[in-house]
Amino acid sequence: MIRKMTRLSVLLLSVSLLAACSGAKTAPGTGDDWPSPKGNGDATHFSALTEIDKSNVSRLGLAWSYDIGTSRVQEATPVVIDGVMYTSGNLGRVYALDAATGKAIWTFEPEIDMQANRAACCDQANRGVAVAGGKVLVGTLDGWLYALDVRTGKVAWKVDTITDRTRGYTITGAPEVAGDLVVIGNAGAEYDVRGYVTAYDLATGRQAWRFFTVPHDPKRGPQESPALEQAAKTWAPDSRWDIGGGGSVWDAINYDARFDTVIIGVGNGGPYNIMRRSPGGGDNLYLSSLVALDRKTGRMKWHYQETPGDAWDFTATQPMLFADLEVDGKTRPVAVHAPKNGFLFVIDRETGKPLAINALVRTSWARGYDLKTGRPDKTPAGSAYWEEPKIVFPGSPGARNWYPAAYDPGRGLYFASVLDMGNLMFTTPPLDKGDARRPKALNVETALLFTPDLQKVLPTLPKPVQDQVRALPEWKWVEKQPYSAQLRAIDPLTGKARWAVDTEGWQDRPGVLATTTGLLFHGSIGGKFIARDADSGKLLKSIDTGSAIMAAPMTYRIKGVQYVAVATGFGGGGWSYVPRYSAAYRNGNANRLLVFRLDGGAVKKPDPLPDLEVAPPPPPQAAGVTPAVIARGQAVFFGNCSMCHSNQLRAPVPDLRRMAPETHEAFDRIVLDGLFLPAGMPRWDDVISKADAHAVHAYLIDEQGKVRDRELRLKAAGKPLDAPSLTILSNY
Repeated sequence: MIRKMTRLSVLLLSVSLLAACSGAKTAPGTGDDWPSPKGNGDATHFSALTEIDKSNVSRLGLAWSYDIGTSRVQEATPVVIDGVMYTSGNLGRVYALDAATGKAIWTFEPEIDMQANRAACCDQANRGVAVAGGKVLVGTLDGWLYALDVRTGKVAWKVDTITDRTRGYTITGAPEVAGDLVVIGNAGAEYDVRGYVTAYDLATGRQAWRFFTVPHDPKRGPQESPALEQAAKTWAPDSRWDIGGGGSVWDAINYDARFDTVIIGVGNGGPYNIMRRSPGGGDNLYLSSLVALDRKTGRMKWHYQETPGDAWDFTATQPMLFADLEVDGKTRPVAVHAPKNGFLFVIDRETGKPLAINALVRTSWARGYDLKTGRPDKTPAGSAYWEEPKIVFPGSPGARNWYPAAYDPGRGLYFASVLDMGNLMFTTPPLDKGDARRPKALNVETALLFTPDLQKVLPTLPKPVQDQVRALPEWKWVEKQPYSAQLRAIDPLTGKARWAVDTEGWQDRPGVLATTTGLLFHGSIGGKFIARDADSGKLLKSIDTGSAIMAAPMTYRIKGVQYVAVATGFGGGGWSYVPRYSAAYRNGNANRLLVFRLDGGAVKKPDPLPDLEVAPPPPPQAAGVTPAVIARGQAVFFGNCSMCHSNQLRAPVPDLRRMAPETHEAFDRIVLDGLFLPAGMPRWDDVISKADAHAVHAYLIDEQGKVRDRELRLKAAGKPLDAPSLTILSNY
């Protein structure tokens, strides 16, 4: 549905497409426009604008703001072309605004199959739009790619990107324009998908090519490409082909015009446990790899696997950027890439050869890499959680994740958020039906507990597990330093930090913008918008917005005035665990666009949320409910529901320990029949039986009674109901 807000007489020029044969090199930094969410063709989130610098950034204030009208995750960085700002919101909404005033030109509200929320591990995220050929391109959570007219927002064409709608595919990334094509991938590796990317004709939406990242069962006949025939040799013949293998490409798609190549970062394996996914092991190409594809044909030019035999959710889908670096006396075109696995890679874009590999954090799964072979020196005893519980560094949140980094070519520095934290991993048995695939549901068959409170969590686990974990060498790492979360200025060839500053907490990992004037801009989930000295990390300006910020800022200029813009909204991985230090916990999560300029005004902060009330009394348990039924309900809940329903205070979805009487009465209709599907609550009748739904309800009734009793005691003692608790994020 399109809402036409107003019509501006704006002449929109298409972004120029770099010819494949030109060998053109992108000029460092963006100018007046910001033509893609990543900045320019090098994806460096770097600006050459100079109006705002170290001497005057203290005068930064609000130019305008725009209420997006939603209250979920915001990860997109806007695009500005010829005075018009285009950006996406959650689910794949699109907004076109006058970039000087914030006045709406048009908005696009896609019709979404909200059942897609069931396969969205990490919220209703969308990382941006692409603008080219007179069109605004956006992917929606339910897997459609739309091309919208830049002037009106009307649909020029749309295409279904999903090959098999019985599986848990979604879209959360931004499309990438590559010449006369647009390339998009999908998410869902934790579920039951086989990853791929697809290229479509920019003018018509006709499919040009598709590249699968994981082979199919060889019993089905030849693979789709010679690259997959090569990959199949690295998988066991009896691999879990029914589950799909994972390898989704949910981000990290970059067009390299110099070589007319599309470089993709490939996701993790599914299930996580390689001994269940590919019995006996193997590299499992092209999981956790960078893969270079010919733009015209989609055929593979080269690949480099950053994590052979991934078993730890070490995706390679984190943002990459392009640069020209001098290595061994020669200037080479490189991709700078820091995936989840804890290492920073500098890869030759022409050959795929690694030129530098350095650790950014503590890594228990590998000691380092042999640069000649490009392979890691793995430590199987320290990471084989399929044999016994292990603490794996880095944890599943990754040393790096989707949060964009920036690169300043003049300073030679890579600016990025880095998390040094491990997680406890152990295998879990399938809930039911033996080893059968669970359609559109989690198929990871592994427990991940990632928390800075691991020392407090461990005593809650069975005594044999406690003893095993305390005997691990990595337990000393946990005792010495549970975690560190920092923003760093890094030499990409050594991995060493020029400077580092702590963020507000381990879930605070902002995207960044660098400028040629030596400024670094970023937000915080605590609600600050911050400018730093890129040479030292010194704080130069901090604006309390009252809204959580994760997305990377951008900057542009109109009629000589430089603006800096950022979207607000907490969410993404661990989205239902809202940390108490975040602005979303204090003030709610109303999504806004905030745009700043020199000598602007003050930012109006949202009103604080009201005080919490004691949980309502639960209904009595149904006849026949036993401790065994409640235990079964807990297992089903953690296997299906806890990804979204964290049952934490201030979560964006209901705390099911606080259900009202009418919700209890409608429980089966909500869970099994999709009563709340329009609001985003999927139906589960194909996975959860009626008996299991009743068991889950019994478990939640039991939990609600405990919560109410505890909160009544706190209230009687005059203590706040939101007293700090353990932070435990889990993925089963």
